[in-house]
Amino acid sequence: MSIGIFFGTDTGNTRRVAKSIHKKLGDLADAPVNINKATVDDLLKYDALILGTPTLGDGELPGLTCGAQTESWEEFLPTLEGADFSGKTVALFGLGDQEGYGHEFVDALIILHDAFTAVGATLVGSWPTDGYTFEASKSIIDDAFVGLVIDHDNQSDLTDERVDAWLEDIKPLLS
Repeated sequence: MSIGIFFGTDTGNTRRVAKSIHKKLGDLADAPVNINKATVDDLLKYDALILGTPTLGDGELPGLTCGAQTESWEEFLPTLEGADFSGKTVALFGLGDQEGYGHEFVDALIILHDAFTAVGATLVGSWPTDGYTFEASKSIIDDAFVGLVIDHDNQSDLTDERVDAWLEDIKPLLS
């Protein structure tokens, strides 16, 4: 059984992180797929999913209304209505800019978290808030981010180290 990796992106940074995760997981995961090329059935064929998103605009998912160049998570999430993700394990990762958007840092992560929780998925892979400087984030539950947080703009030198540590934590939960 493989892990499905799906991502939304605008600039391509989330795609690059998804590809890095895939490379590090090797045969455990299928190649990452842009969510604008996926259906709910594509996600449902996996028992475990890794889902990634940047935060755009005013703490929003990528999509046409916040200026993304193509459809993305914003357009995909309404198709989840009526789907049953019970028994599915989902881990999230999100990209954000803690310096430029520290007042809504990685807020899109909580939107994905809530959407997949609402359809019965079990979410794993929370991530500590240590090492980031920001004013506010809606994506914190019990003093931890609801998924891995990457700040490609200001801390790209920490990305590989963070991905490696997060994957070590979630691998046993996804297999």
